[in-house]
Amino acid sequence: MIDMTKACDATSQLLGQVSDDQLGAATPCPDMDLSALIAHIGGLALAFEAAARKNFGPLTDTPPEMGDGPEDGWRTAYPARLAGLAQAWQDPAAWDGMSRAGGIDFPADLGGMIALTEVVVHGWDVAVAAGLRYDVDDDVLTAVLPHVSAFAAEDPVEGLFAAPVPVPDDAPLLHRVVALTGRDPAWAG
Repeated sequence: MIDMTKACDATSQLLGQVSDDQLGAATPCPDMDLSALIAHIGGLALAFEAAARKNFGPLTDTPPEMGDGPEDGWRTAYPARLAGLAQAWQDPAAWDGMSRAGGIDFPADLGGMIALTEVVVHGWDVAVAAGLRYDVDDDVLTAVLPHVSAFAAEDPVEGLFAAPVPVPDDAPLLHRVVALTGRDPAWAG
């Protein structure tokens, strides 16, 4: 069981700093501008909260809608959703058995790691797209690193991770994590 509170808080703080004029900015996600990425974060927070609670239905059976951008009131709603996500995964039962998100069944503990990775990596995406500082605790990154390393050892997963980007072994932990997902830590829009 991993406490996602710090990661969700860090990403929530970033969302509160994004201005309206930044919403059209490019992101490290080639198919999403910052507006679509923020909408994705809002959707994945709901889906993975439902996955933690094993409330299977529309939220867990379909991929999060990207839409044209975040919903009205997202600056308040999405941080609340991220807090709900973190709180749902604090229940030990969330990590047991099987769960589902995006219409895919998986062991619940894997789902928890996917949720944490999504929050951390997309937090970085928001930060670099908006030119914001992003601080993630090393304990969070240390938890995510083996997860992304396992994915990086396999072939790239279409729509999830690209081929890893080489970085030095002594690169900062955040750079190693995002590089393993196929993102260039030196990305600049």
